[in-house]
Amino acid sequence: MLERLRKPWPDRRAELTLGAVSLLIGAVVIAMVVFVFTRAWPIFQHNGLAWVGSGNLEGEVAKMNAATSNTPPSTFQLRLWPLIYGTLLTTAIAVVLGLGIALLSSIFIVELAPARLTKIVIPVVRLLASVPSVIYGLIGILVLVPFVGNHLITASEQHSTQGVVQLTGESLAVATVILTVMITPIMIALICEAMYSAPSSWSEGAIALGCNPLRAVRAVTLKAIRPAIVAAAVLAAARAIGEAVMIEMVSGGKFFAPNLDHGVLVFLWEPMRTLASAIVDLREGLGSPSLQATVYTLAALLLFSAFMLSLAGYLIKLPLRRYQTLG
Repeated sequence: MLERLRKPWPDRRAELTLGAVSLLIGAVVIAMVVFVFTRAWPIFQHNGLAWVGSGNLEGEVAKMNAATSNTPPSTFQLRLWPLIYGTLLTTAIAVVLGLGIALLSSIFIVELAPARLTKIVIPVVRLLASVPSVIYGLIGILVLVPFVGNHLITASEQHSTQGVVQLTGESLAVATVILTVMITPIMIALICEAMYSAPSSWSEGAIALGCNPLRAVRAVTLKAIRPAIVAAAVLAAARAIGEAVMIEMVSGGKFFAPNLDHGVLVFLWEPMRTLASAIVDLREGLGSPSLQATVYTLAALLLFSAFMLSLAGYLIKLPLRRYQTLG
């Protein structure tokens, strides 16, 4: 029996097995998408496209919590703009900041750092990429939030929003900073691997033609690995969009859309909430049919966001394929 198991599979058998596994995974994904969107349908049915708009989301959620099993159509009214806005805001800022840091760090690690330092830095970067998000959230709530609330937010800034929202330190700024720290190691690891895979003869040829090493990296190596850079940004954005626990811990947990009209600094100190963190907060009210449909709607929006990210990354990489290198 053991000898039969140790024998290599025929090509046909391996092909059929791998095909069956792939079909099974695809079926599970399709079933999950259908299940989530089916449960979210009451919200789309009662709101149409109006759910994208702004409104009193806090009051709407309170009405859903108070609803009984016989829910009238009015309890399905929902305006999700504060959550959509918070998700787009934190993700965009974190990815832009993280991508800039990742590019500069990768150039240093691959091209400038001594070999001994590189052997230490790369495992550390991979370790940071695997740290659980709750650890970052714990550091944020115990260190960054008190520091921002006690030292950076002034009394005049607190007074300016007193009638709208309280500034306690749990804010967009803290959530974005920690989210940037979380996703940057992912991008650094992927970009470093791509830079190592780029043929060294390309940059050496540019240097031989008169370019200095840094300019050769910018003009040749980074251009060659642009598909990998796009893939790193897409994966980091997907991680940022789906982050829930850390955001809920440090963002203030308010159904509020930060307003630039209050001033740039006040805008950064204002609390907010994202789609993923709202799911964590609303999980206890699943006994209400309308609130249950709301949670599934948030999940459906996250699935749709992941799909759009994948599609955007694919479309962006299409014209860049001629620069792609093989490892």
